[in-house]
Amino acid sequence: MDLRFDAVGPSDADTLLRFARAFHVEDGHPLDAAGERAVMQIAAGEPLARAWIVRQAHAAIGYVVLTIGYSIEYGGRDGFIDDLYLIPGARGRGLGRKLLDFALARAGDLGIRTLHLEVEIGNEGATRMYRSAGFEATGRTLMRLPLKTKDRMTT
Repeated sequence: MDLRFDAVGPSDADTLLRFARAFHVEDGHPLDAAGERAVMQIAAGEPLARAWIVRQAHAAIGYVVLTIGYSIEYGGRDGFIDDLYLIPGARGRGLGRKLLDFALARAGDLGIRTLHLEVEIGNEGATRMYRSAGFEATGRTLMRLPLKTKDRMTT
């Protein structure tokens, strides 16, 4: 299992976008234009996100994105595994867990004290993997409100 985790840079933008599109379609919420811009911003060096392409035998087979936040409740820096994706042909062989373990180590390196993630209801395979790594349901409802803000990509 020769895996390599390469930090995403500007030259990886097309690969990252291709994988992000595939992941989000598969997860039932295709990327819109703003989501695609966010992916490109990560590849360009967004300071609140880190991404890595996972490769096996030099072939790109997936990616992971960590985002960085801050929480009083969790004692400082927290983060999200925003995306974790492997192509279908790479699944079922323990590679997802290796990618997750890599992400957990990088989160620790970044000083993230608590790591969050979301799993689509019904994605039992992912839920089992995350639970086996120690993730647990919070007992809370994740809510959101999209805000109308100036897009940093245009400034």
